[in-house]
Amino acid sequence: MTSQEVLDLVKDVQAKKAESQTIEVKAAHFGCPKRLYDTLSSFSNQDAGGIIVFGLDEEANFNVVGVYDAQDLQKHVTEQCDQMSPVVRAVFSSALINGKQIVTVEIPAVDITDRPCFYAGKGRTHGSYIRVGDADKPMTEYEIYSYEAYRKKYQDELTPVERAGVSALSQQSLSRYLLALKATKPNLAQLDDQAVLELMSVFHDNVPTIAGLMLFGTYPQAFFPQLSVIATVIPGTEPGSVGDDGARFSDNRRIEGTLSEQLEATLAFIRTNTRVSTTIDQITGQRIDRPDYPVEVVRELVLNALIHRDYSVHTQGMPIQVQIFSNRLVITNPGGLYGRLAIDELGKVQPDTRNPVIATAMETLGETENRYSGIPTVRRIMSEQGRPAPLFETTRGEFRATLFLGNAAGNINDHSVDAIALGKAEQKVVAFCQDIPRSRAEIARMLGVQPAYAMRRYVTPLVERGLLTLMIPETPRSRSQRYVAR
Repeated sequence: MTSQEVLDLVKDVQAKKAESQTIEVKAAHFGCPKRLYDTLSSFSNQDAGGIIVFGLDEEANFNVVGVYDAQDLQKHVTEQCDQMSPVVRAVFSSALINGKQIVTVEIPAVDITDRPCFYAGKGRTHGSYIRVGDADKPMTEYEIYSYEAYRKKYQDELTPVERAGVSALSQQSLSRYLLALKATKPNLAQLDDQAVLELMSVFHDNVPTIAGLMLFGTYPQAFFPQLSVIATVIPGTEPGSVGDDGARFSDNRRIEGTLSEQLEATLAFIRTNTRVSTTIDQITGQRIDRPDYPVEVVRELVLNALIHRDYSVHTQGMPIQVQIFSNRLVITNPGGLYGRLAIDELGKVQPDTRNPVIATAMETLGETENRYSGIPTVRRIMSEQGRPAPLFETTRGEFRATLFLGNAAGNINDHSVDAIALGKAEQKVVAFCQDIPRSRAEIARMLGVQPAYAMRRYVTPLVERGLLTLMIPETPRSRSQRYVAR
């Protein structure tokens, strides 16, 4: 960072009087803080990294107190960085304010294959942290496991279910699968059926795998009761809303069976509990039915949840949730985005596949194309029909897809920003740009993040959703570009 950038950052922190997702403040006028490993870990484990600002006192209204000795501070911070695994390579900058020195330490994100970054003195289990708002929180066992699973390419779908025997699978379903499989893969046609099923990981040493059970089981929930779908209709816009009769749910159902059975039953539940409006074309006289949510879009999202949910022991007690609110449809599945894929890259780059056996089998069964076209298809259909763009979110161990009622011009039930389920940071960006064009740098400073991250994580998605407008639309990448919310 340049001296001016350090000064701008300090000014911004003092104006907000708060730390943030990527900014941590330390006084350090009496010495170097002894315990930095939690912040070093949490910043290293998020894609945006983070910045520690030494020389501001949070307890004194974020006033400038300076650091005791810039050279010695850098030495001790570097020593703590060296105690992290992997070692943190910090970048130091400084500036003078009224004769007092401010030191900033930029903590870069570590590669996902090296996460979690943890304090070696406490080990991976107890020394790994994640940033939540302005706080550093210990990682859960599942969060640590999710990085480990990707790095070591664990395939939880292939776990043998020792309590299940051959009789736990439907022979009719297996025969149908084998017929379809051998028709498309001639090399398998020459093998006996059991060898093919072992090769395709339906069985492991004649014991059904989780994948085999979920694809072909007569009743998979006998072994995994929560590998199901909980579908509810909520009479309002928020969880906990109640209807006129005081009921929390207008309808609710636990949907069980194989993945294909859960897919069809979930789609039926959504069809039953959403509306279809009918109009007559003034010219052709044809009847036009418009469901609240396009059938093909809903099918893609439910299928995505069933195929790509996490089947590890950490999430086997968590069902997929389908919630129908009065203004939106929300589908939540256990397991955040898998691998290197960032939320803003969803549907734009080929993702890693958490459950390749299930994905391939569902393709063979004709349920999916397995060509990474689901999310682009969802976005295309919603755009072509003039509907609001879908919202995709990944949180601590969950992935959520939301469809909104209304049209792309903004006619959504309840026109407020909150009604379209924006996160707090997105709401701040929209409010900041309300009727006043803002630059990349201004938005980044307001958020306390780097401009490149602000663009990738917040600005570009808001532009794509039509919530921010480019002032120079003919040259989107112009350095003079400004963004406004109207």
